[in-house]
Amino acid sequence: MKYSNSFHYDLEFGEVAETWVNDLFSAGLKVEVKCDKAAHKTGNLYIEIYYRGEKSGISTTQADYWIFRIDALDSAIIVSRKRLKELVRKYYNGNFIKGGDCDTSLGVLIPIKEMFS
Repeated sequence: MKYSNSFHYDLEFGEVAETWVNDLFSAGLKVEVKCDKAAHKTGNLYIEIYYRGEKSGISTTQADYWIFRIDALDSAIIVSRKRLKELVRKYYNGNFIKGGDCDTSLGVLIPIKEMFS
């Protein structure tokens, strides 16, 4: 992004972001919300692929975006389904990580910092 100290440029840039957020919440886009209690400690987000042997999570979602609420930080990360699937493919190393309630899910760990690169 080119730097500008112009108020009008900054206003236009901000309005584009506001429109994106408005569309996310009011234009019929589907959003899946996850709450992660450990991400602030581990630096990773757990993305479920299977639950009790059946495809689930990112494998079956119809959501356009996922919102990960990082509970302890009172913050959230918003990522498109497309980007999330790209990251799952990048970080899947042939082995799934057990997780979820009673370790009944299989998934992939993605470093939070990857959401921004």
